[in-house]
Amino acid sequence: MKKISILGSTGSIGTQTLDVIRNLKDIEVLGLTTNKNIELLEKQINEFHPKKVAVMDEKKAYELKKKLSNSVEVLSGIEGLNEIATMDEIDTVVTSVVGTVGLIPTFKAIKKEKNIALANKETLVTAGKIIMEEAKNNNVKIIPVDSEHSAIFQCLQGNEENKIERIILTASGGPFRNKNIEDLKNVTLEEALKHPNWSMGKKITIDSATMMNKGLEVIEAKWLFGVELDQIEVLIHPQSIIHSMVEFEDGSIISQIGEPDMRIPIQYALTFPKRLKNKWPRVDFSKRNLFTFEHPNLESFQCLDLAYNALKIGGSMPAVLNAANEIAVERFLKKEISFLDIPKIIEKTMEKHNIIKVPTLSDILEVDKWAREISKGR
Repeated sequence: MKKISILGSTGSIGTQTLDVIRNLKDIEVLGLTTNKNIELLEKQINEFHPKKVAVMDEKKAYELKKKLSNSVEVLSGIEGLNEIATMDEIDTVVTSVVGTVGLIPTFKAIKKEKNIALANKETLVTAGKIIMEEAKNNNVKIIPVDSEHSAIFQCLQGNEENKIERIILTASGGPFRNKNIEDLKNVTLEEALKHPNWSMGKKITIDSATMMNKGLEVIEAKWLFGVELDQIEVLIHPQSIIHSMVEFEDGSIISQIGEPDMRIPIQYALTFPKRLKNKWPRVDFSKRNLFTFEHPNLESFQCLDLAYNALKIGGSMPAVLNAANEIAVERFLKKEISFLDIPKIIEKTMEKHNIIKVPTLSDILEVDKWAREISKGR
């Protein structure tokens, strides 16, 4: 029986991971974490009976501890997150927290030789080289959970000896696919949170609306699959049925197809290399009989262009891009700034940064802290 911890169990990916586990019935959940949603975490504890849980918010952790009466060990803060990620009994960590808070627990889990089911984009965006080298040194598998990277990972199975010519990352285009820059000036928060195909958390939904999510995925793809920027192409595929494609040097293209349901890539990450039966929806090609593709408009989706530039520059710049985006999205969610202010804040922060060509993990954390302060307008 596989034994796992889930970092971010009360979020979108975390709750869907638990749904997958209910279906599989042969995975034991030993650790769970949340930022502050202790009401949902308490329900998860009562159902899955983990040995330890962690709450990032220390006051909420204390509140939960009083309610549980020592039935489970309750930890708090980043130290608690790290402990859940490195429990001796577990073999796999599902990292589904949002933001750079996932970086250190993932790194520590790899050091402890835990396999990673990776749903936290920021880990590879900010420290891809360090993380992949550490995983290799510790013989750790990093299996992507994001639908696009899972698709590429699946397309590459059995093709290890074949040279990749091109990776094609598909994107839904979000709610503003056909909008020009003028149309985006008066976008509301409510409009930006209405994704046409996927149900996700607020931060990732806004990233989809700006297409920053695809920019972050481009950076991730470089590190996950060992390719260069000019080998990665982004195509808008509004139907979200083809989750991504790989073209090999003979011109053959292999794609992974499925309904837009995150439980499918989550299950594959947990059962790899096996494929097990489930109850999730199947594609009906008599109804899903139109696949269309188009190139993204980089004038409208400036965040995608900024991500390309950050990857070209390299070094510490992707960490700046990521931190500035997190703060800009946070400010947009609070209605402090407009939709088009998001790329402006990111670009200004990138312009002010003195690049570290070969950053250490501590450098990345310092750069992240610096970029957040700049992005807040301080």
